[in-house]
Amino acid sequence: MAYVSVPKDLTKVKSKVMFNLTKRQVICLGIASALGLPFYFLTKGHIGTSNAAAGMVLVMLPAFFFAMYEKDGLPFEKILMNMVRVKLLRPAIRRYEVENLYETGEEISHHGPEKGGRKRGKEKQG
Repeated sequence: MAYVSVPKDLTKVKSKVMFNLTKRQVICLGIASALGLPFYFLTKGHIGTSNAAAGMVLVMLPAFFFAMYEKDGLPFEKILMNMVRVKLLRPAIRRYEVENLYETGEEISHHGPEKGGRKRGKEKQG
């Protein structure tokens, strides 16, 4: 009898569209081929076949990376946006500043302001 393993977390299962690739991977690989193949055919006469092939690989590499790389269930562009937010858009050091009343010489009251309501609970109504 054949056994099939079923993953415990079904959210990680992705639907495959073509050639056991997801729709996202098919689109990214299509973009890679749309960039790389014209580069190869237009440059192989000027720089040679092997250099044109190496250049084609370098041109196609970012699209392959966007298609295949995934960490902790997040695709590369979401990881990249999180890195940009943390490193560039938000301040690196958040300072926690307190006012030291001992250095200013002010008198320190150990009793804070009264918090709402009456001091002794409900007063009798007359």
